[in-house]
Amino acid sequence: MVNWGIIGVGNVTELKSGPAFNKVPGSRIVAVMRRNLSKAEDYAKRHQVPKFYGDADELILDPEVTAVYVATPPYMHAEYAIRAMQAGKPVYVEKPMALNYSECKKMLKVSEETGMPLFFAYYRRTLPAFLKVKELIDTGEIGQPRTVEIRLIREARERNLSPEEMSWHVNPEIAGAGHFFDLASHQFDYLDFLFGPVAEVKGIAVNQAGLYPAEDTITGSFSFESGVIGTGTWNFDAPKAAFCDTITIIGEYGIITIPTFLHTEVVMQNRQGIHKYRFQNPENIQHLLIEQIVNAIEKGTPCASTGESAARTSAVLDEMVKNYYGKSTREQRRKGSCRINL
Repeated sequence: MVNWGIIGVGNVTELKSGPAFNKVPGSRIVAVMRRNLSKAEDYAKRHQVPKFYGDADELILDPEVTAVYVATPPYMHAEYAIRAMQAGKPVYVEKPMALNYSECKKMLKVSEETGMPLFFAYYRRTLPAFLKVKELIDTGEIGQPRTVEIRLIREARERNLSPEEMSWHVNPEIAGAGHFFDLASHQFDYLDFLFGPVAEVKGIAVNQAGLYPAEDTITGSFSFESGVIGTGTWNFDAPKAAFCDTITIIGEYGIITIPTFLHTEVVMQNRQGIHKYRFQNPENIQHLLIEQIVNAIEKGTPCASTGESAARTSAVLDEMVKNYYGKSTREQRRKGSCRINL
């Protein structure tokens, strides 16, 4: 039995993840922690969790807790994950992996030193629609993949808000960057799942609207070790009519389109015509990944989302916004682009 302790019981744990820990066989939540003790108590009562804490170390050192789920904002991911691994407990962490790739490397080092596994909440690697796309590519339905294009265009939710009312997602000190880190992390991780590691990447990030400190518009190009090349555009201050959420994969003789966040349908067009696929996600969208994680801890079976794959995604994210923040994950330049070495 994997006895989970959850650090940070915010919105993501209400439906997306929290209930799944008690639904997966061989898994249960035994303790939760939030710095606001009354909110921790409220969550525990509503979700029938026996223990609640206001201090993370108390939860980590609780002998009944055998694995830890870190569901805080990214600025605390590395610190809490490292403490839990040093206490001898496997860790499941929300995405992105940490504030930056440098913190990711520290987490991986501690995982190696302690032998404690690290898992990350890139759950699209387990969802039916995203697995269907991988199946279509792997079975040659569009031939050899050539290019991929990401487009994520959204309105600015912050336009009529004061700085105090804005989400932490646009505070780089808490989130690592802006909405790009929160949302594009899912997209780059999924492309890593489809095509393998990114080899080179170059991005331009700017703040055009001036609503908050983080970047709000990003473009970039990237190539994978497998030979696929890609481009992306992310705009978080667009008119409503410009909304777009697509990943488009073009192969030798076919094309696949899938949204990242709408969870609607997969559309493929190849020599046999147009094919549409629609899937039902689990009620708790992280359920299938959590099931994999529990089996990995209990039985040593593989898990689709690991520290190594999550770190690769963070390396790419850093490179995409480094012109805005001055970050870089690499040591050598090559014609203004970046070659990723993990």
